[in-house]
Amino acid sequence: MSDDDVSLAGRVAIVTGAGAGLGRAEALALAGAGASVVVNDLSESAAVSDTLSEIRALGAKAEFVAGSIAERTTADALIRTADEAFGGVDIVVNNAGITRDRMLFNMSDEDFDAVVAVHLRGHFLLSRNAATYWRGKSKAAGAPIYGRLINTSSEAGLLGPEGQANYGAAKAGITALTLSAARALSRYGVRANAIAPRARTAMTEAVFSAAPEGEVDPLSPDHVARLVAYLASPAADAVNGQLFVVYGGMVALMAAPVVEQRFDAAGGQWSAGDLAATLGGYFAERPAGQTFSASALLDLG
Repeated sequence: MSDDDVSLAGRVAIVTGAGAGLGRAEALALAGAGASVVVNDLSESAAVSDTLSEIRALGAKAEFVAGSIAERTTADALIRTADEAFGGVDIVVNNAGITRDRMLFNMSDEDFDAVVAVHLRGHFLLSRNAATYWRGKSKAAGAPIYGRLINTSSEAGLLGPEGQANYGAAKAGITALTLSAARALSRYGVRANAIAPRARTAMTEAVFSAAPEGEVDPLSPDHVARLVAYLASPAADAVNGQLFVVYGGMVALMAAPVVEQRFDAAGGQWSAGDLAATLGGYFAERPAGQTFSASALLDLG
């Protein structure tokens, strides 16, 4: 594989939530590979200024668009800025996110709506705008074009954490949104994939312990950013509609759900008693409290 296969020279990327943390690392990785980057965050800040300065120090171009990604106007401004400032949009990395952790019985309407708005609606708005843009470009060219959509899901979307009903639901939705986008856009040359990262950021500081001293930090956002830069590159043209768990030096490709057990009614129709006997007997053999979950698969060490 040549350097050209992983180079993003001449490409234009949008990264949401890129003022700090994982988004910042992703923006820098894309810029380091040669892309011009449109950075998004809620508002201009010292952290945003530092991110823009570091991108430019790498010899790449950068622009900033302020605003919540849950708002249609922000998604519109991001596509418009990339097109007007840099001549197009090749790569979209949906990263921005928030948490409002509560047990289900303590969760307010506002806690649920805020998380779903930023994560799921935010991913939808920019993905839809990019999809519309890329489809138009492909139709105008009469051929497939270059497009990369990288969405940020989470293991929470597979596990359903008890204190994150809002976050887990939104992240599961993002995985489904990505799969739908991959199927709808592949004919236009676009590749859409999702990542489920483990990274030490401001949003996860209460979850992970402090970074180790004097050794490689397995939860550094830089590990995740390298996978994002690869997925954004020409080298990943054969990768589409996939979900990767990533942290440290580990990338795990998640398999699609499988049927664990099939139950068929004699004569093609269940009675209440038969259902109780068949399903009840099956679940009686399971450990108490075991739920539909990918937790065993995600014990990745």
